[in-house]
Amino acid sequence: MAVDRERVEAAVRELLAAIGDDPEREGLRDTPRRVATAYAEYFAGVGADPTAQLDTLGLEGETGEMVLLRDIEFRSMCEHHLLPFTGVAHIAYLPGDRIVGLGRIPAVVDVVASRPQIQERLTDEIADALVAGLAPRGVLVVIEAAHGCVQARGARQASSTAVTVASRGQLAEPLERAEIMALIGERR
Repeated sequence: MAVDRERVEAAVRELLAAIGDDPEREGLRDTPRRVATAYAEYFAGVGADPTAQLDTLGLEGETGEMVLLRDIEFRSMCEHHLLPFTGVAHIAYLPGDRIVGLGRIPAVVDVVASRPQIQERLTDEIADALVAGLAPRGVLVVIEAAHGCVQARGARQASSTAVTVASRGQLAEPLERAEIMALIGERR
């Protein structure tokens, strides 16, 4: 579903007027258009199927023990305040009979993050997309993010981050995921 840019522009003009500013003044005149363009990017994942990013490769015989991709940068928009949250995702999976090119995993993260979102659901939806698209023996998704709503309003905790975890299959077992958690925490 494409963002209706004209409606976004009209809404931004109304919002600017509602906060007591003049949407026609020099500094704000182009703001509605700029916000509409930004929102088209921020929310490009609305209605998109993240599993469409997973062009898998069939394997014969040995599939390997584990695939881990660390520090996948993302940005999303908090659905509660429409403020950004940014962070990194660490994703591990135990291949079944299919693998995927490593560049496809960040593409899944991007699709799921590009919609109004909360971090907890973002983590679960990435894990579920990987399970649906790859049929792995296990999946582990760990996300660490800083939230604009926590940093700029309310609690005003500029340095805090939130960590969420979603695990599926064999990686739902604490002993199975301990090694992966250690690898995620290992800094180069």
